[in-house]
Amino acid sequence: MIEKEISKIKLPSKFEEFADARKIGFLKMKDLKESGKKVAGVFCTYTPMEIIYAAGMIPVSLCATTEDSIKYSEADLPKNLCPLIRSSYGFAVSDTCPYFYFSDIIIGETTCDGKKKMYELMGEFKNVHIMQLPQNNLDELSLKLWTNEMYKLKRKLEETFNVEITDEKLWEAIKFGNQERKNLRKFFELGKLNPSPLSGVTMSSTQDGFGFEFDREKKNKEIVEKTMEIYDFWEREYKGKESSRPRILITGCPVGGVREKILTTIEKAGADIVVYENCSGVREKLTLIDETMDNPIEAIAKKYLNISCSVMSPNNKRFDDLDKLIDEYEVDAVIEIVLQACHTFAVESTKVKKFVTEKKGKPYMYIESDYSMNDIGQVSTRIEAFLEMI
Repeated sequence: MIEKEISKIKLPSKFEEFADARKIGFLKMKDLKESGKKVAGVFCTYTPMEIIYAAGMIPVSLCATTEDSIKYSEADLPKNLCPLIRSSYGFAVSDTCPYFYFSDIIIGETTCDGKKKMYELMGEFKNVHIMQLPQNNLDELSLKLWTNEMYKLKRKLEETFNVEITDEKLWEAIKFGNQERKNLRKFFELGKLNPSPLSGVTMSSTQDGFGFEFDREKKNKEIVEKTMEIYDFWEREYKGKESSRPRILITGCPVGGVREKILTTIEKAGADIVVYENCSGVREKLTLIDETMDNPIEAIAKKYLNISCSVMSPNNKRFDDLDKLIDEYEVDAVIEIVLQACHTFAVESTKVKKFVTEKKGKPYMYIESDYSMNDIGQVSTRIEAFLEMI
């Protein structure tokens, strides 16, 4: 049924393996386009969603999580590049991703060298706007630069799509966004319960599923309902039955492309993933946009510059967040997952290990991998040995 309805659109060859939520998302996006909506493809949590929504547009994540599309990137990108970049670019250059196909503009950001050079190549066949992200979020001049980038994006969307982005529209988008962050934080906080009412793999995939709901009001309602449903189930079935399984915090890179290989392996080996300190987890949700400021653009800029990704130097907030999350979620160990050739996270892992083991007194494990299953045996063996020591 789904394949027939979108038969005119090229699909990834592993379309059947996509989760139902993503398949349905393709159809929803098709309907939105046919109704006249404009779509902005995005790759990073630094992208200011509020400006996109205030322009009357729909943002959609283009970060790819499959090895299937990497072969299409090999003519242009080196093989030792981050798999997320190669997979995402492969979908783009081969025109096999419906969301990229539907995007009227791509909004990129200079978080890492690989991505910013990928955007240059992508700009040869798609309308791409690149935001120049400062690499220090403590300097006053950095905030001024980033605020100016917000204004540049605002003008770009207004001129390209003949819309007016008013302060009123921005504040409305800010309030919606803040509420969504609060709702998602409560969803992630289910991991504080003992025993955990849902697996970390389910938590991650459910969060992804929320991303394929493009009606913001409906999305917020679904997040609240799902959270209440899971909590009520925990109260009925699990409350008072504490688990002795190790409680794991996942930190580092996005994990969508290694969910089956690493996350599932961790939980099959006898541990519970209870919280994600990464860009697909609570990292971006921890700070809200200040609704008391006079200027909405400045408020948006201040919030987004405060995200604790490893591209920032120094990156003190990440360690403040780790400190709180380890305590609040009663974490027994930390596992850092770094994608191949992600140099900022790889280098910063030295400080993370020291912080986790020396300051917090918790076991720490570092896993570097890609989207292939070639190292599944080695990964499994290491995880099992690590958990046996806890």
